[in-house]
Amino acid sequence: MSIHVFIGPSITLEDARKELDATFMPPVSEGDITRLVANDKPRAIGIIDGYFENVPSVWHKEILFAMTHGVHVYGASSMGALRAAELHPFGMVGIGAVFEAYRDGLIEDDDEVAVIHGPAELGYPALSEAMVNIRRTLSDALHHHVIGQATHKRLEELAKTLSYKDRSYANLFELAREYAIDRREVDAFSFWLQTGRADQKRDDAILLLRTMRQQLKADTPPKDVRYHFEYTTLWDRAIRTVAQDAS
Repeated sequence: MSIHVFIGPSITLEDARKELDATFMPPVSEGDITRLVANDKPRAIGIIDGYFENVPSVWHKEILFAMTHGVHVYGASSMGALRAAELHPFGMVGIGAVFEAYRDGLIEDDDEVAVIHGPAELGYPALSEAMVNIRRTLSDALHHHVIGQATHKRLEELAKTLSYKDRSYANLFELAREYAIDRREVDAFSFWLQTGRADQKRDDAILLLRTMRQQLKADTPPKDVRYHFEYTTLWDRAIRTVAQDAS
């Protein structure tokens, strides 16, 4: 029985392999967890990145299905943090600051972790900046007295107004000029950013991989859950689709 982890823009394959001996797969989408459980019977699944918008997202029910089959499921960083915040009462293990922020209601919107990214051939490079990364970076800048409270608050508000596809520091600085945010502090932040830029999603991805490495020993028993998995017509149809895809 094996460990499978879905990754994408949050962490490179090279960096992930340094942290955990696992099978690394592309960002998760609808049906992937069901197929994995049906065909490979993994011991554990880690979800870091996942598709949304133009590609159907992984179902909550797929994760519940996996756990009823004894699979340990972990989530962090991006799609994994979102699903873990929703399913941790059922036993999915959430890891990291992004998961905790969703779980505690400090952030709510899906766009907090969303980015556009390049193709698989290039390793899914992020082409925009996640809002959770900007929040962490601004918080660090405030902590190090690079910017004051008022500038921190205003820059955070302006970053949030950007579409996730357009969210970048370059566009944020353009908005700061347009809205006449304290020029001295914005310039100081721009200079500090060269060394102070944080990547919360990557930090959480590494923490997930290290946690799985520590917790999943050879003698780790299968996941035990206490909920009843409801088999519905829609679910039965999904299972048949998976079976057809595999044949």
